Amino acid sequence: MPTSMLVLRSILLVVALLPVLLEGARILGVFPIPSHSHYYHALPYLKKLASLGHEITSVSPFPLKEPVANIHDIPVPELFDNIEEIVGNLTNRKGTWNEFEYINQYTLGLVEKVLENDGVRREILQPESLQFDLIIVDLWRLDALYGFAAYFDAPIIGIASYGTDWKIDELVGNVSPIAYLQSPSFNWFDLDSYGGRLGHFVDQSLAWINWHWRHEEKHEALYRKYFPKIADKRSLSEITRNFALILVNQHFTMAPPRPYAPNVIEVGGMHIDQQPKALPQEFEDFIQGAGEHGVIYFSLGTNVRSKNLSADRRKILIDTFASLPQRILWKFDAKELSDVPSNVLISPWFPQQDILAHPNVKLFITHGGLQSTVECIHHGVPMLGLPFFYDQFRNMEHIKAQGIGLVLNYQDMTSDEFKVTIHRLLTEKSFGVTARRTADRYRDQPMNPLDTAIWWTHYVLRHKGAPHMRVAGRNLDFITYHSLDVLGTFLLAFLAILSIVGLCVMKLLRAILKSKKSNRSLKQKVN
Repeated sequence: MPTSMLVLRSILLVVALLPVLLEGARILGVFPIPSHSHYYHALPYLKKLASLGHEITSVSPFPLKEPVANIHDIPVPELFDNIEEIVGNLTNRKGTWNEFEYINQYTLGLVEKVLENDGVRREILQPESLQFDLIIVDLWRLDALYGFAAYFDAPIIGIASYGTDWKIDELVGNVSPIAYLQSPSFNWFDLDSYGGRLGHFVDQSLAWINWHWRHEEKHEALYRKYFPKIADKRSLSEITRNFALILVNQHFTMAPPRPYAPNVIEVGGMHIDQQPKALPQEFEDFIQGAGEHGVIYFSLGTNVRSKNLSADRRKILIDTFASLPQRILWKFDAKELSDVPSNVLISPWFPQQDILAHPNVKLFITHGGLQSTVECIHHGVPMLGLPFFYDQFRNMEHIKAQGIGLVLNYQDMTSDEFKVTIHRLLTEKSFGVTARRTADRYRDQPMNPLDTAIWWTHYVLRHKGAPHMRVAGRNLDFITYHSLDVLGTFLLAFLAILSIVGLCVMKLLRAILKSKKSNRSLKQKVN
């Protein structure tokens, strides 16, 4: 191609990008979940938007450790209140209804803490506060916070950091058949069996009823309390069904493929650093010293604290690790651990993505959080899942079904089961082969997930909220959406026809019986 043509095409590209480069938007980001996996999934996205000239105001319990140009934090530290107690309650089963009740009540409390925060009230809810052009929110039963979109008359984008569920599907009118798609839950069901589908139907029905009959109206009340002038004009249900875009942390290699509305975009792994960094020397030396046996990386994430593990569970872990020829990197949040085997290195922090990118890391033992799962898939490392709660069960069951790893029940596993499962994952080549093949499929995308998220965000800004992408199904009530009124009409018609036929048959039988009785009487008279 001639040089002049290349120059011309470059100029045209720059001109096409000028509106984005020159017109920075004021963006409000609201991330109230006090879990690193929620906020740090979105942080690279916020930083990228800031680097492109957009002004970001971020409301979260995670203020930046170092200043970033164009990002202003409004910290809400009270969101961390009683966090260890809450995580402990989530890991102890209470029954399906009580678990949904606990989650919905907990998130309602988070919403109220955000709206009562001094910084939020002073800098966002005051009449003289800045106008925002776009609202970006975390999605997890936080409906009253979506009122910010109406308050500023701005389009709203949702970040689904744990993938989709029935509630997110409702927001945008997604088709989500429960016959083959499972929402995150404290339970996992085998949908290939009738019993599994029956149990899943009951589980999702309880989730739906608990939200709509008990907690939806509580969010409506908070919305009216903190956005009184707007609430008289627009109901919360109207706002929740007008999301411009949902950026979902999912990809069809990471979970069962599924249908999406046009304004739901898969950006699974948008937080992943595409260029792994060199490891700190201590970690690099430890990994290299493992030789051909390699290294196992063990982390239960940020919510499940290793220091809180029961003594018998901890003993199983230590005894098993001590018996292995591999070296172990164990993310342990306490400063000290007694009886640490010589082949184990503990640390409260590891650069997880860079660890998983190392060629001598052979296995990841994980709680199954979605961020960890995505990172492991990206780097093609087999997994041993020890799920504790919520979406972790769904994530790990899919990994098992795809042949990328295995799953154990952490509460019930024995030392022998733990060791045998690790041995299988390290010696059966199929796990490594499948993990690398899945990584190749995942990476084979036209744009990396972060660039995809940025492109669609700019699309929403360019097209004033992009209302043309929203499907009509999001505005339908449950009965209309599922055509229950139409089915009811056919059922009534069928019952009416059945009744008429039944009456005719009864009359015919009566006529026949009457005729037989008359004939019998005549015979008796003749005789």
